[in-house]
Amino acid sequence: MSAIAGILESNQTNQVQAMLQKMAHRGPAGSQVIPQSGLTVGAAWTHCEKAPVDQLVQSQFTFTERNDGSLLPRLQRDALGIAPLYYGWTNGGQTLCFASEVKALRDLTRQISILPPGCSFDGSQVQPWYQLKYGPLLQDSPGRVAEDLLARLSAAVQKHIDNGQVGAWLSGGLDSSAIAAIARSYAPELHTFAAGFAGAPDLEYARLAAAHIHSRHHEVTVSIRQALKVLPEVIYHLESFDALLVRSSITNYLVARLASDYVPAVFSGEGGDELFAGYDYLKSLDPALLPEELLDITGRLHNTALQRVDRSAAAHGILAYVPFLDTSVVELALSIPTTYKLHNGVEKWILRQTVESLLPPEIVNRPKAKFWEGAGVQKNIAAYAEDRISDRMFEQERSLPMGWVINSKEELFYYRIFREIFGEFTTLDWMGRTKGAPVS
Repeated sequence: MSAIAGILESNQTNQVQAMLQKMAHRGPAGSQVIPQSGLTVGAAWTHCEKAPVDQLVQSQFTFTERNDGSLLPRLQRDALGIAPLYYGWTNGGQTLCFASEVKALRDLTRQISILPPGCSFDGSQVQPWYQLKYGPLLQDSPGRVAEDLLARLSAAVQKHIDNGQVGAWLSGGLDSSAIAAIARSYAPELHTFAAGFAGAPDLEYARLAAAHIHSRHHEVTVSIRQALKVLPEVIYHLESFDALLVRSSITNYLVARLASDYVPAVFSGEGGDELFAGYDYLKSLDPALLPEELLDITGRLHNTALQRVDRSAAAHGILAYVPFLDTSVVELALSIPTTYKLHNGVEKWILRQTVESLLPPEIVNRPKAKFWEGAGVQKNIAAYAEDRISDRMFEQERSLPMGWVINSKEELFYYRIFREIFGEFTTLDWMGRTKGAPVS
């Protein structure tokens, strides 16, 4: 669902409408408020969502009536945290309010919490209803595992193919290329979209993948001037100043804007690195620690990389589908031995075996590049921040009032913009920070 907002109180239609208006970008097809006794709730939706508004609301919020006539709320977030959901309290901590973005709650409360993935909240207690965990490890051959993985990925993609009205973000990396190739086999026509600074490897590899799958390819070449111009918009929609997250969101935001001119929804390859051991640092871990590390980084996606995907798409009124995080695919991935994922020093080995017949060898064998590295973002933005923030400024400003410490001049540059937009927060517990972010 694109957006939800509500207050556990009657006669709050105007307030909930104002909350939805703060998130109007998420619902270009319309919005509706449903006032009820003891509750005012509403939703906004995109052109892809055809369910009645009450069904859209019920995907994240339900309630039961107690014997005394009061309402027992139940907020619920999806298993992996693909859809965002936050809550807080108004009227001196007496009335529950909730929304899909922090900005919709900002005028009501300064004490905002994030509902973790796979959890529900009844107004007093957060309880897990889903837990990421490993199943019994498969004993099948790599060939059989690859066959099953391709079938599940195909099913996860196919259910979102709607008469060709879906495209794919295409960085030219293994994950996005795999999803685009699978989608192309079901779609009579597929638009693909890439973004990067001039000379960025992602643009070159994306063109190669697009030519191979015969998609209608579109790209945007980003300049430092353009990146800086949209940066306040990116931070406004992202609701974060985490350096690695903002850095990767700039090109993602621009490629989403490009995609919105052609399709109402896109596929994303997010989740492949976490489930199939795609990051280079994983090679240095003790193999015995690899399974828990993969669980940990997958569990962190909801307010880092998935937030980038969601906000970049939602900012332009489109949906982003993430087939790698379909529960069927996740369950299989968590039963595949890690020796199939990191095999003889090759990351995502089993995924490469799965899609080797769908993509050119240059893509199948391409080493992992972080989204912002492949797009050429880091050196441009980091250098800009370095030139404008002195060492003295950095030391004076890096300790934030709520106790956080800024990691780098680049992050301080983003934080200044964040603070100008949103003001100070007494707590930022709802905000994710990328694991392993460099500290300077």
